[in-house]
Amino acid sequence: MTEVADAPKLKELSTYSKDTPVGRPGIDGRAGVFVPTESFDLDSSTTIRKGAGVVGFGNPDGSLTIYFEANRFDETGLHKWANKIRKAYDRLVIVAPTVSKAKIDAKYLELIGYIDGTGIHVKQLERLTEWLTISNALDTAPDTNIITFGRR
Repeated sequence: MTEVADAPKLKELSTYSKDTPVGRPGIDGRAGVFVPTESFDLDSSTTIRKGAGVVGFGNPDGSLTIYFEANRFDETGLHKWANKIRKAYDRLVIVAPTVSKAKIDAKYLELIGYIDGTGIHVKQLERLTEWLTISNALDTAPDTNIITFGRR
């Protein structure tokens, strides 16, 4: 097989796909649940910290708007990863003022599931386990890939 001399080469891979929720969800609407990819420089990050829960949505330009919670102040109610996800989601849907949000290139995050007003559905539990393992936060992992919130 020969290469075409003028053919463009794939330089970067984005995790933004047709499955990525697009646009800010309303109350109880669906948002994506993300974990950092290998491209994300976790050691130099001033935003997403190890073990953080990250939720968000895709923008028309291919970037992601994310809200995150890392329990920086060690609140006991935010120890579990699912509680961090829920806190970040609640901020996202009510557009709460926070410094824990960012617009980021989609290559730095991988969509691993979804959250809405009824619960979290983790579609790639192995990726979540990897994220929590490198974060030394495996004890915060959910027991199952579906976490329900019950009625509001």
